[in-house]
Amino acid sequence: MTDRLEAQFAFLNEADRLKSVLRASTLCDGSRPENSGEHSWHLALYALVLADQAGPRVDINRVIRMLLIHDLVEIDVGDVPIHSAGGQAHGSADTMAAESRAADRIFGLLPGDLAADLRALWDEFEAAQTPDSIFAKSLDRVQPVMANLQSGGGTWITYNVTAEQLETRVGAKIARGAPALWDWVRAKTAAFFQ
Repeated sequence: MTDRLEAQFAFLNEADRLKSVLRASTLCDGSRPENSGEHSWHLALYALVLADQAGPRVDINRVIRMLLIHDLVEIDVGDVPIHSAGGQAHGSADTMAAESRAADRIFGLLPGDLAADLRALWDEFEAAQTPDSIFAKSLDRVQPVMANLQSGGGTWITYNVTAEQLETRVGAKIARGAPALWDWVRAKTAAFFQ
């Protein structure tokens, strides 16, 4: 029991470091960069509130669990913005390898059963092939869009994002898991891409 608690609290203490990882996205009021801990909490709330946008086979409780852990790897890798470019670009082989190593280390702090469970959940989110993970990815893409809308353009201005880039990098993933949500959000973004 003592060893298990030591491992559980070692993981929880390490997870606290996510609060120090600054993201490219700002808070909705644009006052400062959001941190990855805030992002993960906000996404869990998105899942709870937007559950009616999920498909019939989506288990919202699993989605919430995924979203609470999906960015823990940023403790080691940092935030890699979706509109970034270069070798450390979002989704690049280098970034994915670094994130996998981070997942090994961070989830490896847990007792074996919890480590396997949470790592499998993280892998499922990354693969985005199940109804739960597809919906979770949709929410992960829509939350920064909403922050940009609220903050007057946010990272779209910083990264010179075009309507086509927003559609392919973000919109397609939102639409895959929550098509009605993307239709609604796309209409809101139109004023920023004229």
